[in-house]
Amino acid sequence: MLVSKEVVIGGKTLSIETGRFAKQANGSVMVRYGDTMVLVTACAAEEAKEDQDFFPLQVEYREKSSAAGKFPGGFFKREGKPTEKEILSARLIDRPIRPLFPESYKNETQVIALVFSYDGENDADVLGAVGASAALAVSDIPFDGPIGEVRVGRINGEFILNPTHAQVAESDVELVVTGTADSIMMVEGESKEVSEEVMLNALKFAHEEIKKIVQLQLDLVAVCGKPKKIAPTVGIDQELFNDVKALAYDKFKSIVASILAKEERSKANKELTSEVKAALAEKYPEKEKTIGTILHDLEKELMRERILTEGLRLDGRNTTQIRPITVELGVLARTHGSSLFTRGETQSLATLTLGTKNDEQIIDGLLMEYTKRFLLHYNFPPFSVGEVGRMSGVGRREVGHGNLAERALKNMIPSDDKFPYTIRLISDILESNGSSSMASVCSGSLALMDGGVPIKSAVAGIAMGLIKEGSEFAILSDILGNEDHLGDMDFKVAGTSEGITALQMDIKIQGISFEIMEKALAQAKDGRMHILGIMNEAISQPRESISHYAPSLIQIKVETDQIGLIIGSGGKTVQGMQRLFGVEINIAEDGTVNIASPNKESAAKCKEYIKGLTATPEVGEIYDGVVTKIMEFGAFVEILPGKEGLLHISQIDTKRVNKVTDYLKEGDNVKVKLLKVENGKYSLSRKELLPPPSPTTEEVKS
Repeated sequence: MLVSKEVVIGGKTLSIETGRFAKQANGSVMVRYGDTMVLVTACAAEEAKEDQDFFPLQVEYREKSSAAGKFPGGFFKREGKPTEKEILSARLIDRPIRPLFPESYKNETQVIALVFSYDGENDADVLGAVGASAALAVSDIPFDGPIGEVRVGRINGEFILNPTHAQVAESDVELVVTGTADSIMMVEGESKEVSEEVMLNALKFAHEEIKKIVQLQLDLVAVCGKPKKIAPTVGIDQELFNDVKALAYDKFKSIVASILAKEERSKANKELTSEVKAALAEKYPEKEKTIGTILHDLEKELMRERILTEGLRLDGRNTTQIRPITVELGVLARTHGSSLFTRGETQSLATLTLGTKNDEQIIDGLLMEYTKRFLLHYNFPPFSVGEVGRMSGVGRREVGHGNLAERALKNMIPSDDKFPYTIRLISDILESNGSSSMASVCSGSLALMDGGVPIKSAVAGIAMGLIKEGSEFAILSDILGNEDHLGDMDFKVAGTSEGITALQMDIKIQGISFEIMEKALAQAKDGRMHILGIMNEAISQPRESISHYAPSLIQIKVETDQIGLIIGSGGKTVQGMQRLFGVEINIAEDGTVNIASPNKESAAKCKEYIKGLTATPEVGEIYDGVVTKIMEFGAFVEILPGKEGLLHISQIDTKRVNKVTDYLKEGDNVKVKLLKVENGKYSLSRKELLPPPSPTTEEVKS
């Protein structure tokens, strides 16, 4: 049955249609906003795999170049592995829907979003999330939705719903917000040092529109929704539970109350688990997984109870305390800048590399091709958590964490005209126990300053957690890995002393209230200011100069009609300069010329050469020229790069000159004066610069 529902949000019609495309999927919808159209399907296995103790959810988002009337780049001219944009968009779908499946549901489930039409204005990523929710909602797959997802911008203090790409570029806030009819589920975005109040108002603005999208899906489900499959009920043998609790409860309580390092806590938990399993092996054969689940739940219950009743956490801190922080600068000998940021048992080593225009990343997607001059890459090797693992490329989590840290720092990066370098930061996580992405923000900011990049302000990040039971809740500053795993929220806030630059929130429960979010933002600000204070003690201003290992980069501006002169026929002139001075030259369309060289003097010489090449010779000026050709009637002299004039034989000396070669030869340096310019030809004189001849004896007598 073909069914379509629509609603106007942000001044445009959002429509969801089902029953025409991909009808063999459990659920499928085509979402349209403007002329951007995304097909989203949801499929699930009939049964869960035996003994599977996790929910295998896979979310894929793909953009087809044909959607924008483009050919894909590359030799094969077809789409390949997902781009960074596609990975990040898939995460924007995955993160809010994952907590909304019943805990007992373990059937393999796959959501696929395919962009089939793109209008160049309306981004398809939020439509993919709306489509995922709608496809799941109309399907027979158990799902506690629906949800809505929108993008929010702000221009001149006014919030804009689902801004176009041009409006996003003008905005001081860009947020993707997901929620149910009652609360917020996920936030991801960046801003230009805005206040906590502005951020909270942006979320409230988004939620009002989200409610309309949720209602649209409920209307759709009412007409064509399939009956939902019943998720299996998980029952635990009460006798087994009692026996495990009798053996482990007091010991677990002691472990939870002990201040232990991450490895020590893990060891204590493993020893207790092994002890309990061994004690109950005979009475409950083949129940090891169930026993492990009960022990996990006991630890979770005890940790949460201690925080809510005593205000104390696993490492003995109260809810607002930040772990000890150390900062080291310049730890790597030959990099262009580096820093080691350690917070508790989380450690990020950041490396700065400065490059030229040629090092910019070319981005080819549905938008017109463009370049990026600031890149932040995040790596999470297995040794950071004391494990052995395959290193087979960057995972989705690493892409997401790197993107968040990049967004936190990018608005502090100086503009191209003030600092014409391509900038790459790498954050290698050497230890991890809570919020390595926020450690990357801190280490990245420090490495930029250590490398002499004139950033506007230092940036710090902090991860907040939540423990909520009924109406009681506690917000935790600077969460540990276990507090993230056993808690209800991961709320990351990055910013300067002036305001927020990036925000990310994921929750594991059915949404949170604005009261909790307001308190979390305020508490995060206090923590951020504390971290910034420590960072500023180590380095409060960028170093005055960049590393001598970094390329020297000089900029010069010429008239646009002189660009061709610098390039020369077939590029001969610019290539010749690059060989002559050992430099790299990049010329922008506006006439900005960037000269890069390992040697500062070479770059300076090249700059002077270009200035001469583009200069206009002036009558009366004196030039240091080079003889390029000898003729019977005079010599040709290059007074500026590419500009030659004639030094006539009569202008070589104050005395009569019989042969030019008596005075000059090719390659000689000669100082000359420009006498006149006629029909683009330059007449030169050496005689004008010589002292007048001494009078003869006869002249003296007379």
